[in-house]
Amino acid sequence: MPETAQRELTFAQAVREALAEEMRRDTRVCILGEDVAEAGTPFKVLSGLVEEFGTNRVIDTPISEAGFTGVGVGAAMTGMRPVIDIMFGDFLTLTMDQLVNQAAKIHYMSGGKWKVPMVLRTTLGATRRSAAQHSQSLHAWVSHVPGLKVVMPSTPYDAKGLLKTAIRDENPVVFFEDKMMYKLKGPVPAEDYTIPLGVADVKRAGKDITLVATSSMVQVALGAADLLEKIGIAAEVVDPRTMWPLDEQTLIASAKKTSRVIVMDEGYGRYGVTGELASVISEGAFYSLEAPVKRMGAMHVPIPFSPPLEDLTVPTEQTVFEAARALCGKA
Repeated sequence: MPETAQRELTFAQAVREALAEEMRRDTRVCILGEDVAEAGTPFKVLSGLVEEFGTNRVIDTPISEAGFTGVGVGAAMTGMRPVIDIMFGDFLTLTMDQLVNQAAKIHYMSGGKWKVPMVLRTTLGATRRSAAQHSQSLHAWVSHVPGLKVVMPSTPYDAKGLLKTAIRDENPVVFFEDKMMYKLKGPVPAEDYTIPLGVADVKRAGKDITLVATSSMVQVALGAADLLEKIGIAAEVVDPRTMWPLDEQTLIASAKKTSRVIVMDEGYGRYGVTGELASVISEGAFYSLEAPVKRMGAMHVPIPFSPPLEDLTVPTEQTVFEAARALCGKA
């Protein structure tokens, strides 16, 4: 492995580097959003980009998610490649007409004559003490809509490679970043690379149980796998990486291999991502399963501001460990 592959970046640095490289590569790439220029977003992910690319390409917008998302759709239709920054995923509520009724459907309704090569970057994830309106994980909403691609990286390496692919894609892509992962460090090659959408990644091989996890839950699953290893259970951790397109084959193959599966996601369980993934696995690996697929997601309550209560709302390494141990008959 070349030495450049050993370079470590934080998740935030990987995202910023992907944006900078794509903006240098293609002058049609621009960024629109609230506080994206001088402020660099509330999480400082975009710090420094306006100094290099100027305010014509890193554009601070009025506080109107509906307005500047609509501008992004129009810009994409006329040849630009905008990256729309929605600082909190909870604010997707304000963009749904532009995203769901316009961006997702224009290619189909125009008979293929129009396209919307736009990326909407936003966040998800609880445990930041940001309360009910700034802590939700609403990726299931957009995963439900034909015409949208949905990406959920779990490492700095994946964040950079998947974001570059999303920017180059001819379709609208919703790109979710867990706000609690921006300081997570990991190896990121210095050379140009992309990761195809629709290809899952086995983050850890195992033979006794499969932990399918999305976004920040991948790190929780890996921690639970370490705990399980100490009691003789080899857990396989599979990261779908994209909710759509979805790599069903890798999920089913892992389930057939281990015969037991837990699906983990930080979104709500009711009509959520865990339900879709569990259904795909149950249908594809039914005769290989030794137990029903178990789902673990956010508790079905508004995310509390209280730290002790908020911490109870999402799966943890310990709760996943206990569930896996029980599923393997070692409780």
